[in-house]
Amino acid sequence: MTQAVLQISPTTLPLSMAQSLTDVAVARAEELGIPYTITVVDGGAHVVQVTRMDGAALGSIDASLAKARTAVYFGAATTDLASSVLPGEPLFTLPTAAGVPLAFVAGAVPVKDAAGVVIGAVGAGGGTPQQDHEIAAAAAGAL
Repeated sequence: MTQAVLQISPTTLPLSMAQSLTDVAVARAEELGIPYTITVVDGGAHVVQVTRMDGAALGSIDASLAKARTAVYFGAATTDLASSVLPGEPLFTLPTAAGVPLAFVAGAVPVKDAAGVVIGAVGAGGGTPQQDHEIAAAAAGAL
């Protein structure tokens, strides 16, 4: 009997890694005393794991996903992209032209492999944009 071999593509972010990222994010959120939703996506911006802490706002679910998706699509932290959608900037109309919700507000950080390839992102929703970025950056930085 032949055993199947798991093929991992460059955009794969395994569940075990998503769980580790989430654990770090939740621990940081608990330190801040703010209930969060943490969304981890793979390199194709597909959901790997969503964790909504008790008491986290319902809106944080969609926000954390949109932020994580944006970080993957652009390969950058969303805090670095926020000014690019202001009037007169290159991506001004993109948020309304995209076929899926994107969020150009702080709160998501891409996850890269050792070669610098984006394999996913962590999105956080629940606090201020700066706190959301802090949570996502802490998780991504723990790898």
